Amino acid sequence: MRRFSQVDVFSTEPLLGNPVAVVHDADGITDEEMERFARWTNLSETTFLLTRTEAGADYRLRIWTPGGELPFAGHPTLGSCHAWLEAGGVPATNDAVVQECGAGLVTIRRGRGAQDRPAFAAPPLMRSGPVDEADLTRIATVLRLDRADLLDSAWIDNGPGWVGVLLRDADAVLAVEPDWAAFGDLKVGVVGE
Repeated sequence: MRRFSQVDVFSTEPLLGNPVAVVHDADGITDEEMERFARWTNLSETTFLLTRTEAGADYRLRIWTPGGELPFAGHPTLGSCHAWLEAGGVPATNDAVVQECGAGLVTIRRGRGAQDRPAFAAPPLMRSGPVDEADLTRIATVLRLDRADLLDSAWIDNGPGWVGVLLRDADAVLAVEPDWAAFGDLKVGVVGE
C-alpha cells in the first residue's frame, strides 16, 4: 500500500480547484498498476512520484489519465510539486523545484508569500504550426460550430496533444456547447479575441 494525496490545484478554497491524485514513493509500481489506479481515481490526472533518473532533477513524475499516460500536463505538475514538498521533499535549491517528466526537465519556481504561487515555464512544444483542414472540420463538429466560426488555429502540443482554436470573442467561447461524447482523443483549447 502506498500513500497518496489529493491536491486541489488553482484554489486556496477546498473543493474549488482542479484535483489531482498524487501517489508518493511510486518506484516499483508497474505501468498496468499506474493505469489501473488512475482509472480508479477517475480524476482527469493521477501522478506518481518516483526517484529521479536525470541529473539536476529533484524527483521524477509520471502522469496518467484514466485512458493513458501523458508526457506533461500543467495542473498535475503544480499539484505534484506541492504534494512532494508537503511530504518532506527537499529541493536542491531554495527557490525552485526541478521535475523530471516525459517532456524533460521542468523548473517550478516556488511561491513564498500568500499571493506568490508556484509557477513554471511550459516545456518546449513537441508539435506546433497549422492544423489540417480535416482536423479543423472535426473540431468544428465536436464544438457544434460552423467551420467558419474557427477564426484561427494552431497545434500547441507540449505533451498532451492540444490544438488551440480562436473564436470571435469571449461570448462565443462561453456559448460553446460541445458534443463531449464525440471528442475521443481530441484535445482542444478554445479562446476568444
